[in-house]
Amino acid sequence: MFWFFKRNIAEHLLTGLWGEKVAVRELRHSGMRILGTRVRIGRRDELDIVARDQRELVFVEVKTRANETFGRPLDAVDRRKRHALCRAAAKYLARLKEKPDSFRFDVIEVIGKPGDRKPTVRHIRRAFEMERHYMTVW
Repeated sequence: MFWFFKRNIAEHLLTGLWGEKVAVRELRHSGMRILGTRVRIGRRDELDIVARDQRELVFVEVKTRANETFGRPLDAVDRRKRHALCRAAAKYLARLKEKPDSFRFDVIEVIGKPGDRKPTVRHIRRAFEMERHYMTVW
């Protein structure tokens, strides 16, 4: 699958890409429709996955770890990361022609390495709320 890239991309980046694919598979399995992966917003912002859960728009941050000794997923989504995700989501929402009924931020934790048959996947729904000063955009 990644044979071409293995020479040019660091192993931890390959693990992250693999984790995003596992998360996409998990979201599809739960009935969500994937609208985009690795969605770039401007120069510095990126949304790992944008999905639709019925009429609700879902912005998903994926955290991939080799094992559980590297901390919990919400520890990695600190104040600075939440701010960047809210900024990217606000810009994404501003570009939409038809606004969704509601939206939420989810975090998916994938524990394992590429090649693992059954990685551990934890889906944290409504992991955090949109920052207030970005709510005016929506």
